[in-house]
Amino acid sequence: MELIQRNPQLAAYLAADDVVDHRHPLVRETADRLACGTIDAYSYAKAAYEFVRDEIPHSQDTGDLRVTWRASDVLAERTGICCAKSHALAALLRAEAIPAALCYQRLADDDGSHPFVHGLVAVRLPARDAWARIDARGNKPGVDARFSLDEERLAWKARPEFNEVDYSVLYDVPHAAVMKALKAAPDRPSLWPIYPTEL
Repeated sequence: MELIQRNPQLAAYLAADDVVDHRHPLVRETADRLACGTIDAYSYAKAAYEFVRDEIPHSQDTGDLRVTWRASDVLAERTGICCAKSHALAALLRAEAIPAALCYQRLADDDGSHPFVHGLVAVRLPARDAWARIDARGNKPGVDARFSLDEERLAWKARPEFNEVDYSVLYDVPHAAVMKALKAAPDRPSLWPIYPTEL
């Protein structure tokens, strides 16, 4: 699949905003801590990915009712759904001057019911001319996502027979439909009925 930058300017994928707030002191402090002991952009990106994947549980897995969406809040509260965790990972990557994009899949339950938008990150490391999608959702039985630049190791592969989709667009800012739902929901049970089923 060809990944397409929504914004042609690579610098846009390094920017900070109110969601991917990588200038926030907690994001900066976390990035500095993760950078200790890494030797290059690859090892830092892998460390940041594994931190978000393993140290920030997916709220659905833990039963946490809180809804987070701002990267610094995801790091502070140590919880979030896939899109929120993607915001945190993008912020940590951008904090170390590594271009990071937000991208999405349309997935569904095992029988094809209850479609939903799943959030990912695409990273573009120095000396590489291509983006690579990575999925920091968090592993669990049946899910084994890995940091991999050459062969995708996402939590799930899209199944066309169930109308699942890999969206090819790489966003420099979170998708408006995702953000509208995250900002409107007072808790996770309130989120799912208003969460987008497609983009």
